[in-house]
Amino acid sequence: MRRTMLYLPGNNPNMLLRGHLFGSDGLIFDLEDAVSRSEKDSSRILVREVLRHSGFDGREVTVRINGLDTEYWRDDLAAVVPCRIHGIRVPKVDTPQTIRDLDDALSALESRASVPIGATKVFCLLETALGVWNAYDIATASPRVTAIIPGGEDLAADLRTSRSKEGTELEWIRRMMIVAARAAGVDALDTVFPSVTDEEGLRREALFTKQLGFDGKSVIHPAQIPIIHEIYDPTEAEVEKARKIVAAAREAAARGLGAVSVDGRMVDLPVVRRAEFTLERAGAMTEGGAR
Repeated sequence: MRRTMLYLPGNNPNMLLRGHLFGSDGLIFDLEDAVSRSEKDSSRILVREVLRHSGFDGREVTVRINGLDTEYWRDDLAAVVPCRIHGIRVPKVDTPQTIRDLDDALSALESRASVPIGATKVFCLLETALGVWNAYDIATASPRVTAIIPGGEDLAADLRTSRSKEGTELEWIRRMMIVAARAAGVDALDTVFPSVTDEEGLRREALFTKQLGFDGKSVIHPAQIPIIHEIYDPTEAEVEKARKIVAAAREAAARGLGAVSVDGRMVDLPVVRRAEFTLERAGAMTEGGAR
């Protein structure tokens, strides 16, 4: 589950060591935007040592490396891949070739470090108009790709606009991300909400992206985590309705029937699949059926 993935500055040892305590589903150790050029080498070493010697309570751990258009990315990979992290978050992905180049580099490092080939997954940040336009091709460029993420500030700048409170400039892009992700069979993770004090704005944006179909959202402050979890977690009413749908569908199948009615609404296979997904997300599925 990737409801929340928390960015942790790669030059902040306190945050790197304590970040898992805030309760996000995933952690992103950031070697890119959070780190100045003068701190790139020292931050890389710090992140490597934290990864080597710390536990993260089962959180998914990824590292945002510097872009493949920089001089830093190969050293970033060499430092963190042997630590057996879950994945790499790669910025400014414009074309599928970027992912193929990254795939080759990861395979070589995994082989040398005795890490299973393909174990390091790739999270693609699409931060330019070209990257968004190529979203599906990027998402299918390698089996390593597990998620695509629209950019925020960088993408707005490339579109020659700015981030608005309403997110109007990203609305079409978010819709396109969902279609590309679902067609490619990967997750769609939303960009960060930049204002850490605007809880109502965060809530409004998270409700919108959940309705679109996003799997979760990147976060830049621990205070954002419980709000997003509350919104992305199925409600008790949604879980109860899903249980009724799954139970009715199983009973109908046992009797050799097709679609059935639940609370006056016809239930067919797509509705059942959505209900099963709701139960899976809520942790309400058991081997024996709906709990």
